[in-house]
Amino acid sequence: MTGSFLEEPPVSPQVQALYDEDLADGGYVWNVSRLWAHQPDTLTALFDLMSQAFKASGLSFRQRGILVTAAASALGDSYCSLAWGGKLATASEAALAAGVLNGSDDALTDQEKAMAAWARKVVKDPNATTPAEIQQLRACGLDDGQIFAITVFAALRLAFSTINDSLGAQPDAQLAESLPPEVRKAVTYGRPVAT
Repeated sequence: MTGSFLEEPPVSPQVQALYDEDLADGGYVWNVSRLWAHQPDTLTALFDLMSQAFKASGLSFRQRGILVTAAASALGDSYCSLAWGGKLATASEAALAAGVLNGSDDALTDQEKAMAAWARKVVKDPNATTPAEIQQLRACGLDDGQIFAITVFAALRLAFSTINDSLGAQPDAQLAESLPPEVRKAVTYGRPVAT
């Protein structure tokens, strides 16, 4: 089983390198890697572009996790919600990660709340953004370069999630089993965990 709607492609050196990275990191090949094995060089380029966009913001890994979990949950992407909900739980705490996944940002700083709200807006209705929302981000300490960077990052994450979701990528059972219960319980949307 490939964990998506597509058949797994033949293993080339690039595909094997992708799989070997998964095996070294977690001991199994992720379903999303089996999907992106159709274009591993595109995946590498997309991840490099996302890293480049986020690096320009100068923000922390925790803030990156907040952006991704807010965007993924707004889209209804269970895979990225689980993967990044787990990373955010490690960078902060499980209850905070579950809150962001549920849209409850009480445990966040004012700046983080503004960033989470912005990421959700970028995903749900980018044509409804307003100058007042930009001003709120500025008032929380972000400059225009950072606002641009987090917007590019959120939009690129949306592209990644959209491809995965459209082609039926299912979250890995091993991933779900490794997460805190609060994070698993918060993700009640999207594709079910693979069996």
